[in-house]
Amino acid sequence: MTADNPSTECGTLFRMRFTSTPRGARLARRLTAERLDTWRVLLYGTPASRAVELIVGELCANAVRHGSVRGRDFELGLLRRGDVLRIEVSDARDEQFPPTEVRLPPVVAEFGYGLVLVAAFASRWGTVGRVPVGKTVWAELNL
Repeated sequence: MTADNPSTECGTLFRMRFTSTPRGARLARRLTAERLDTWRVLLYGTPASRAVELIVGELCANAVRHGSVRGRDFELGLLRRGDVLRIEVSDARDEQFPPTEVRLPPVVAEFGYGLVLVAAFASRWGTVGRVPVGKTVWAELNL
């Protein structure tokens, strides 16, 4: 299901569901870069565009890895209000929220760096519950 309305009252909006698979996460990351380039918000391949791709990739990978429920998709939302870009990734699992404080994992850890990267590149980020079920992890960047 897709809703793409580039001229809403509150800003420019893109929302789409993806399968809760690594392939779905890669597609969401790729479509984000292309959508922002089409909107002329961030030109494809620039450092700022790469930072947004990294944030989207990490949030989507977390939705697939930690928020996946069999038969349920995750959803990506992009909203531009003035000079702020808001990225939202929603999944169907509401019993497991990410930590509110991020810490570097042990040096030998292979995983656990995703939210550290999100916190480093985003201006702010957080998590909210989603109605009727699930959660949304969001990140905002000042453009």
